[in-house]
Parts: sequence; C-alpha cells; structure tokens
Amino acid sequence: MALKILDNCINCDMCEPECPNLAISYGAKTYEINSDLCTECVGFYDSPTCLSVCPIDCIITDPDIVEDKKMLLEKFEYLVINEKI
Repeated sequence: MALKILDNCINCDMCEPECPNLAISYGAKTYEINSDLCTECVGFYDSPTCLSVCPIDCIITDPDIVEDKKMLLEKFEYLVINEKI
C-alpha cells in the first residue's frame, strides 16, 4: 500500500527530505504523499523512512490503495527505468 499523511500533520519538514522517491511534497495545507511515486521505500530501505522520522505518527498506510511488496517493487523498477526517481 502507498502511504498517506493525515490532516493532523504539523508540517515539521522531517518526512520530505527522507523520501528517496520524491513522493512527499507540501500540499494545500500539509505535506502529501503522491501514491504514484510511493513505494514505501521498497527498493531503497527495509522500511519507510518517513514513518521513522514523523514525530506525531500521522503517516499511515492508505487503505484506499492496496499494494503488496511485489507490486511496490514493480513500481520501484518502473520509476527507475523511466527516470522518475
């Protein structure tokens, strides 16, 4: 699954520089995660780095976007081949 930042984000700027896929950016009010770019760090790290640095635990797996590890790895490979990351 892709990750999602909840509305209670405090805009602390911790998650954006940690994202190796450049999936996190500042949205209208808070940071947002582009699900087309988020691989939950598959291909880079063992676990999502944004989760480990978020001081208020406002990043969750997005229940609306169901992806298993194989799908996340395929997305990572697609992004690399197409030079999106």
